[in-house]
Amino acid sequence: MLRFAVAFFAVITSSTCKKYSCLDGGTHKLKPGPEPNMQECTLYSESSCCYASFTEQLAHSPVIKINNSYWNRCGQLSKSCEDFTKKIECFYRCSPHAAHWIHPSYTAAIQSVPLCQSFCDDWYEACRDDSICVRNWLTDWEWDESGANHCKSKCIPYSEMYANGTDMCQSMWGESFKVSESSCLCLQMNEKDLMAAKYLLSDSSEESSSVSSSEERACQRKLRKLQKLKREQGGETR
Repeated sequence: MLRFAVAFFAVITSSTCKKYSCLDGGTHKLKPGPEPNMQECTLYSESSCCYASFTEQLAHSPVIKINNSYWNRCGQLSKSCEDFTKKIECFYRCSPHAAHWIHPSYTAAIQSVPLCQSFCDDWYEACRDDSICVRNWLTDWEWDESGANHCKSKCIPYSEMYANGTDMCQSMWGESFKVSESSCLCLQMNEKDLMAAKYLLSDSSEESSSVSSSEERACQRKLRKLQKLKREQGGETR
């Protein structure tokens, strides 16, 4: 399955990297390329917008901070919540496709990346009992002279800060993410994204805010084939 996913990912990235470069963030490369020694974010190792050295910050749990941004201002994240937070960080820093959703006014940011409803719901459930003091991680902190983030309000559970998975996905990173109307043409931050990206990044595809029925059906067919292949290969290895 891994061999199939890597090959499929290589096909997609070879056709899209010519069109899309990396974001202009401080840790981003100028263009995507292989990073075989990544310790985390390995989903993007075949074509990455971050250097392998960056992933060292994510390689050990609990994660204390990324660059100068502390994750533990309301206590250490639970392992399940931390795992989802890493997925988001990896996508922003390392995905060769993130620049497809580049913010029109700020080239280091993303806007309206379509996340699957199931991913948002699972992320919310993983973090609901953890604590947080800001609704928007990008804007609501108080920053000191060294650039470190601090709470301006008291810490409360995620379940009190956000109403549900949709609210969290569409608020926590500002305008960066949105919940997709499609159950297939959306990102889950796993190997299934390799297939969804083919449709989301195609020249013929409408913008992700509008999902055509033909694209949805084609995506669902491909997803079923991918799941069938995974089951068959799993059976062969047992």
